Amino acid sequence: MNAIRSAIFAGLAAALLATASGRGDDWPQWRGPERDGAWNEAGVSEAFPAGGPPVRWRVPVGPGWSSPIVAAGRVYLTDARLDAPRADERVLCFDAETGKPRWDHSYPVTYPEWAFPARGPTATPLVREGKLYTLGNKGNLHCFDAARGNVLWTRDLEADYQLQEFAFNSSPLVEGNLLVLSIGTYMGKSPACVLALDRHTGEEQWKALGESLTNSSPIVVSAGGRRQLVVWTQESVSSLDPATGETLWREPMKTQAASAVATPVCRGNRLYAGGLMFELEAGRPAATVLWPATRAVSRRVLSNTSTALLRGDQLFSARSSGELVCLDAATGRELWTTDKATAARSGASIHLTPNGDSVFLFTDEGNLVRARPTAEGYEELGRAHLIEPTGSWKVTWAHPAYSGRSLFVRNDKELICVSLAAEGER
Repeated sequence: MNAIRSAIFAGLAAALLATASGRGDDWPQWRGPERDGAWNEAGVSEAFPAGGPPVRWRVPVGPGWSSPIVAAGRVYLTDARLDAPRADERVLCFDAETGKPRWDHSYPVTYPEWAFPARGPTATPLVREGKLYTLGNKGNLHCFDAARGNVLWTRDLEADYQLQEFAFNSSPLVEGNLLVLSIGTYMGKSPACVLALDRHTGEEQWKALGESLTNSSPIVVSAGGRRQLVVWTQESVSSLDPATGETLWREPMKTQAASAVATPVCRGNRLYAGGLMFELEAGRPAATVLWPATRAVSRRVLSNTSTALLRGDQLFSARSSGELVCLDAATGRELWTTDKATAARSGASIHLTPNGDSVFLFTDEGNLVRARPTAEGYEELGRAHLIEPTGSWKVTWAHPAYSGRSLFVRNDKELICVSLAAEGER
């Protein structure tokens, strides 16, 4: 009997370990498991094979700038099906191994004429504890059973809060039992631009910060002895109590219309948003601007399209014009710049994903680069063209998802899965 019990417990332990490992490989929300852009899987190829990484599968999809996510062996994506004047937004679920459809859900939306022919959802979905949360361009918020696709609850935020259309570009965040959204007011005319709902029911819990539309997705950091919700809007970088919405500290940061796009990043006591570096206090929820000293908008925004990487004592980021730069994180002093990562142009984008001692760069040109940026310079280890830029701007702005030694990325026409497994791991 003891032997049987031991075998049962051993089997349960192995199953739990396998489940935990699977969760660790997931990419269940905007910028990954910890919302910090890092990919920690081992067994990833150090160099690309001749001809580039092999494509495991590809499936057709419609327009959208939302990123794919991966959870429990499934890939989720939002897109649009446009046939003017009719528009439908869709939530798609695929098998992560094969790309075969698992389920889908569509609903009609009223798009303005300017949104045709190629404008789809921008906010990236999120999976937490078996529930999938999606947010469309018109404020259609859904909570699904992630495995089966049945709707658990839904909200029409545009109607409920009388918001401007296409004000839902920020990706949702889960904090405890709250689903936190930057819902985007117009020139501060609505009483709040940050909204917290009960993630199980969709009921409002609090709303805060009456500022303008933001395309930047919020993060939560632990500093000053408490959790802090950090939000970058067109008027400020602000820290809120995620439980209540109370403002803990606020730094005015006026930006041009729709310029707040990049996600804030935090490492240790340093917090960076778009071009502004803070030092977070240890004993209380407060922050001091480290650099730049000026309040000039042009000097306070390094990139409004690319989220930076804080690594060691350096900060790596694309400029809005496309050059990749390395700055001293303590002072903001430029250590080097290179134009080799992507073509220089307005609105250029580079998504930086550290893995091991190097970094994956996915560019607006649809290129994947593996490089080793350090304080001394930029060393490129490999480069491959993965997917074609699409839309009127000819860009690939969606952030890739990394899971199961694979990369998942989309444009306005297809979603592809590319193997990044080292030889012998494929």
